[in-house]
Amino acid sequence: MKTVILAGGRGSRLSEETIARPKPMVEIGGAPILVHIMRIYAAAGEREFVLALGYRGDIIKDYFINFHIRRSDVTVKLRTGEMAFANQSTPDWTVEMIDTGAETLTGGRLKRLERHLRPHGTFMLTYGDGVADIDVRRLVEFHRGHGRLATVTAVRPPGRFGTMTLSGGRVDSFKEKPQAGEGWINGGFLVLEPKVFDYLSGDTTILEQEPLERLAADGQLMAFEHAGFWQPMDTARDRDLLNELWATGQAPWQRPER
Repeated sequence: MKTVILAGGRGSRLSEETIARPKPMVEIGGAPILVHIMRIYAAAGEREFVLALGYRGDIIKDYFINFHIRRSDVTVKLRTGEMAFANQSTPDWTVEMIDTGAETLTGGRLKRLERHLRPHGTFMLTYGDGVADIDVRRLVEFHRGHGRLATVTAVRPPGRFGTMTLSGGRVDSFKEKPQAGEGWINGGFLVLEPKVFDYLSGDTTILEQEPLERLAADGQLMAFEHAGFWQPMDTARDRDLLNELWATGQAPWQRPER
């Protein structure tokens, strides 16, 4: 099954990083968050990726074109340019990198990939800036079990601030940065059938608006509830949190690749 990752946005709320590189290339623990996301799928045995590129897509292309060289010991015969590789530690992935436009919105990016995806049947889709300890195999089983056109992963947003319970000025309880207790939001990690392309139009289509709203109205959208870890990287604060989790060995999204 192919996995699409939307990797073309500018990431304006993380401008100190994204002025020079696309948001999915911001590093967590020395590797782009994009690679962390791909590893989540690889842990479930998924190895075919389609990257929807846009802003500074050349940086993503250069990274994966040179990925094999970067992860291996290299011997070069300067006269011929012949190279030999040793101690390789590269994953067995296929990565298609498709330019979907610098200003194209999420639904438009997906629509531009139609000819690459429709012939292959069911596919997965997520954003290039968020990680989770999601069980991708269970997600796919859930999707296949209900028979609708689309599944979105529902998550509870992480708390931004600590909460206190007060009475008469006294703090009865204090909880630092809890996960929100109510409400589900779109956490990405979607599974889609090719007929979803019929709900998309041009470059200005926002996937999360009319297309998903229409799918819901038609009874074709289901939610896979994920109550575990989920964290987007919207701001420098989010980036620093993810790096801290990685540095302290507490990154819940990492699982051994199958």
